[in-house]
Amino acid sequence: MKKRPLILVTNDDGITAPGIRNLIEVMQEIGEVIVVAPDKPQSATGHSITINNTLYLNEISGKNDAVKEISCSGTPVDCVKLAVSEILKQKPDLCVSGINHGSNSSINVIYSGTMSAAVEAGIEGIPAIGFSLLDFDWNADFSPSKKFIKKIALEVLSNGLPEGVVLNVNIPKLSENEIKGIKICRQAKAVWQEKFDKRKTPQGRNYYWLTGEFVNLDKGNDTDEWALENGYISIVPVHFDLTAHHAMQQLNTWNLNEKN
Repeated sequence: MKKRPLILVTNDDGITAPGIRNLIEVMQEIGEVIVVAPDKPQSATGHSITINNTLYLNEISGKNDAVKEISCSGTPVDCVKLAVSEILKQKPDLCVSGINHGSNSSINVIYSGTMSAAVEAGIEGIPAIGFSLLDFDWNADFSPSKKFIKKIALEVLSNGLPEGVVLNVNIPKLSENEIKGIKICRQAKAVWQEKFDKRKTPQGRNYYWLTGEFVNLDKGNDTDEWALENGYISIVPVHFDLTAHHAMQQLNTWNLNEKN
């Protein structure tokens, strides 16, 4: 009998979020599941780690007797680090992060705790996928996405991923029949035009609320934003090597080693 793959499940919305509950259900159909996720929402924490505070783990009972679930007081990246170093006896065959409540397409990948957990798994040499649904509602309907999530996870388990590459998967807020398919995309060039709403406390101290508008500057039809706007699930292969290789030739023309 073929051994079922070991799958690590995490997220950034917290271990009680509906998105991760749905992801756990899908992964149980595929393999042996262990969950290590934040004990509270950690959205937009990026690749932050805890260095100045203690970290705590707490095994959760009563949610799903077939799955070992552990909450972590730290960030999504802390969850992956602790899972690999302290909890698992072997590296998992797959790490999945999500299902995030809201988009992680385009520039959002930089800020995303969901994707940072997947990237950390990739750094550890674990095939990893971050899943996001374009619906910020806590009670979002994740059921249309489940078939596609299972298919993508099985393909990764079957084919593997290039070294250092993880997948950023975004799913439009559509019914299963309305989703046209899956497209491999590049990350769209887009920005947040941010503003800060300045207010005062009753004591007269200034405070700020971050607001802003997402602006897609990319008109290409091969981007994640185009795919999502046109009814497709987008998959962007992401890697953690931030070297701008295309700029090295130009920088090597500078007189950096010339003595004055």
